[in-house]
Amino acid sequence: MTALPTAESLRPAIAEITESVFATMLEFAVRPLEPVPGEEAFAMTAAVYYVGAWNGALLLECSQRQAREWGARLMGIPPPASQEDASDSLGELCNVLAGNLKPMLPPGVALSAPSVVAGADYSLSVCGSLRETLRFAGPDAPFRVVLIFK
Repeated sequence: MTALPTAESLRPAIAEITESVFATMLEFAVRPLEPVPGEEAFAMTAAVYYVGAWNGALLLECSQRQAREWGARLMGIPPPASQEDASDSLGELCNVLAGNLKPMLPPGVALSAPSVVAGADYSLSVCGSLRETLRFAGPDAPFRVVLIFK
């Protein structure tokens, strides 16, 4: 039986995938930052859920301004993107991150469609879950990628 991935084993992959996806899709460099305990919630969160042989969720959290700028950049339109375009783009970025992480998970894991929440007053839990939070420096402000899993 293959051992299930751990937070420690997935952390480097998440960092590498995030750097690669942002360089490819948005054409700018991001780099990992040290976590900040108690950091305030971000205004927008995209989530993609993993189900099957391994259960969890990958979240991409950023400010509304970042989501609008990323959306404009991704769609090739003048910034800022509309709220709808920002949500669609944030969901697509999260979907690509989650899809690129999937090969590191056990066979038989499926991905959900992305969902996006605007606002910081919400809570998400996966029963019996652990969290691995990675902070990144973007061109103008930090953002987070969070893996929640059993």
